Amino acid sequence: MSRGEEPLWRLAGSLHPAYAAVDWAATGLGEPRDWSPALRSTLALALETRFAMALFWGPDQVLLYNEAFVGLIADKHPAALGRPTRDVFPEAWDQIGPMLHSVVEDATPTWVVDAEVPLRRSGFLEECYFTFSYSPVRGPDGAVEGAVDIVTETTRQVVARRRLQVLTRLDQGLARVSSTAGLVDLAVRVLGADPGDLSEVEAVPGAVADPVVLESVGAPGEGTVARIALPVPDPRAPQQHLRVRLSDRLALDEDYVDFLRSLAGALQQALELMAARDSDRRLSEALQRSLLTRPAHGPTLQVAVRYQPAAEKARVGGDWYDAYVLPDGALAVMVGDVAGHDQHAAAAMGQLRNLTRGVAYSARLALPARVLSDLDRAMAGLGVDEVATAVLAVVEDGGPDGQLLHWSNAGHPPPVVVEADGSVRLLEDVPDLLLGLDPETRRADHRLRLRPGDTLLLYTDGLVERRDAALADGLAWLVATLEGWGDRDPEDLCDHLLTEVGQHEDDLVLLALRART
Repeated sequence: MSRGEEPLWRLAGSLHPAYAAVDWAATGLGEPRDWSPALRSTLALALETRFAMALFWGPDQVLLYNEAFVGLIADKHPAALGRPTRDVFPEAWDQIGPMLHSVVEDATPTWVVDAEVPLRRSGFLEECYFTFSYSPVRGPDGAVEGAVDIVTETTRQVVARRRLQVLTRLDQGLARVSSTAGLVDLAVRVLGADPGDLSEVEAVPGAVADPVVLESVGAPGEGTVARIALPVPDPRAPQQHLRVRLSDRLALDEDYVDFLRSLAGALQQALELMAARDSDRRLSEALQRSLLTRPAHGPTLQVAVRYQPAAEKARVGGDWYDAYVLPDGALAVMVGDVAGHDQHAAAAMGQLRNLTRGVAYSARLALPARVLSDLDRAMAGLGVDEVATAVLAVVEDGGPDGQLLHWSNAGHPPPVVVEADGSVRLLEDVPDLLLGLDPETRRADHRLRLRPGDTLLLYTDGLVERRDAALADGLAWLVATLEGWGDRDPEDLCDHLLTEVGQHEDDLVLLALRART
């Protein structure tokens, strides 16, 4: 029977001519009419299934396969048909050879999921992934004659999963960046950690016309160079873009280009979000500062104030300060903090600040405890449903011996006195209940004489509170930072504190009051 008349070939579909063209007598399998029943029946099964299947038969593990398998080996067909498997897949033999050996020698099936098997099937060594199973095929006597491979390619799924992970890491990092420089550094770092898709990543000067520009599209496997736009918020600023070299083991298909476009889109969205946050931050800070007027000074007192928003936040808050002269000539100073960090807290801050002014100014005797008690009752009666901490102090002229200080503390961090000789002490009387909780709570007044050159410091918790440290640690830091700063200009003292605290997690307010010498 001639090769072209072999009945099996009629089962091969489009592979019929390829099977008929092989000189089977020159292979280790011999003429098809002499093939064993196990080989003929297994090949018939493979040829009649639509799932990709291959046979590795005989001592040379001669390769036979069906139509679906051709899509997996591409340019290796039709030369692969009837050849020893080792000669067909030399680039992958170190990986699949031992697996085949164990199946044939030990009659033990094996399988892998999403295994990387490099193939030279389209003119270059390609990154490929497969899920496959090798199973022994026995003859009538029970001896293993060959192995069958049932396989599906998962390259697209594995690579897509990897690219999604890169985009996820990029998005997570970009959500935290607050500057263009930070965006560029993050992009280079995250994308540079993906050698599977981007073998080289660097930021270079200059703009590009489109979000993604393929600069040099070489043949598959040559590693195309692409340029990805790096947006900047100010068109007058120096322009940059990412120069990336693509993998030389992946074809530049539409999925690859879509991945690059997704990277460019993520960078653009991050810039827009960063610009929006910056705009909100400037607007919020302007609103906050508009509510905080310049403080009054007494004839024998010098007052300095500071308001500074948190380093990584674009929201208005409830921190405030105030300093104003009462009808009897005494100076009232106050620092407070409404719970929350939003426009609602800022509005409540404005209400409490103005209410306190009205209560204190109209009181016959402006003792701080009485003012805060009246403020509590006003908040309840007027429906100001907020909670706040505050320290209110009233400073009276005490003559040549200095100033008489009265203060009351509603749940706020303790005031600090820096004496003229540079020693520091916390006014750590037990604070009373926060404002807004119980309008009938009793509040205490405290008294102290500020000697000439002494400085009183009021502040909000952004100065001393840290997520990773106890409040006591923050207060100890504050005392140590102020030591030796007696009889210094309050403006200098405030600047010193802001320099030492550096970046802070919350808004902070400072009010320094010095008794003139």
